[in-house]
Amino acid sequence: MVKALFRLALGTVAVCAALGAHAQSGEVIKIGVNQPLTGAVAASGNFVTNGARIAADEINARGGVLGSRIQLVIEDNKSNPTEAANATEKLIVRDKVAVLMGAWSSTYTLAAMPKLMEYKVPMVVETSSSDKITTMGNPYVFRISPTNAMEALKFKRFIQPLGIRKVDFLVVHNDWGLGAAQEFGKVLKENGVDVGRALHMDAAAQDMTAQLSTLRGSDADTLFITTGPEQMTLLLKQAQSLGLKRRIITTGGTLPDQMIEQAGGAADNTYHDAFFTPWFPELSSNPAAAKYFVDEWKKRGININGMPEGARGYDGIHAIAAAIAKAGAADPEKIRAALWQIEVSGLTGKVRFNKAGPAGKESGQSVPDTHLVKIENGKIVRAE
Repeated sequence: MVKALFRLALGTVAVCAALGAHAQSGEVIKIGVNQPLTGAVAASGNFVTNGARIAADEINARGGVLGSRIQLVIEDNKSNPTEAANATEKLIVRDKVAVLMGAWSSTYTLAAMPKLMEYKVPMVVETSSSDKITTMGNPYVFRISPTNAMEALKFKRFIQPLGIRKVDFLVVHNDWGLGAAQEFGKVLKENGVDVGRALHMDAAAQDMTAQLSTLRGSDADTLFITTGPEQMTLLLKQAQSLGLKRRIITTGGTLPDQMIEQAGGAADNTYHDAFFTPWFPELSSNPAAAKYFVDEWKKRGININGMPEGARGYDGIHAIAAAIAKAGAADPEKIRAALWQIEVSGLTGKVRFNKAGPAGKESGQSVPDTHLVKIENGKIVRAE
């Protein structure tokens, strides 16, 4: 069963054949994982890491890559950009990894990117959304998550059905949040929506009542919010206590199950832009792999809230494994070249990289799926 699902997840027979070829018996292939395991967004980083572990175990159960086990070398970037850069250097210099996955936040990923250039080691970016990541000219970056601009463009199909006429934004004050307000604002304006205020909050802020009180006086019918799930929970509760009456839409792949568990009735009637829908595995580009992942996640007793985050870690490791197999060796430059050639049918969409950024220094950007879900009476329902 595991073998059959893994073949489906890889997406092509050629990749499957390569995974078992060119044996390097007895060797271990190290993959660096750079995630926030402590600090402000630790829950999300741990969810991504758990998804990566499920993928690694699945790959190893099938025989590994190139006849060798893959080993995840996991580093905590402590929800801090300086630590993200340090973790990247440690993984490359001390741990001798040939490829990395990271680093959750756009700010952490941007901090890590110069190290990739310095040491010429590729990294698959599993979560970060800032458009700058793939437009700065770093040929060692390959992103499977959508940019803010991609997410906004894909959201366009919901504007008319939802009857959105005027919007405000409340976003975390970093590359991710500011980029989301800019790109969603642009798409909404181009489609006849009046764009009002864009307010910001620090990532570590606990009290957002000042911003919410300001927005309560707005005549907007919709409030777009972009931040991590912990802060999002606080926001929903505070919005309810202030009597903020309008449609709330979250961007960036927030965790609806966590909203229900921790915000209770304050989460009702909110909408969430999702990249993976574990509640509806049939919507995945690879339903069989989606079902396997959901079942395995539950079997391991991991908090079900984190499955949408974990899916990105799962897809990131499968993409890396496919590239190592295609490269025929755990060599950074060969893996970088192979990442341009893979096609993996993942949980969040088809992983295949298009060129983005300045000519000659292009980064890789995949185009994942997005979905819209709604919380109704404590249940997650499809909104499309």
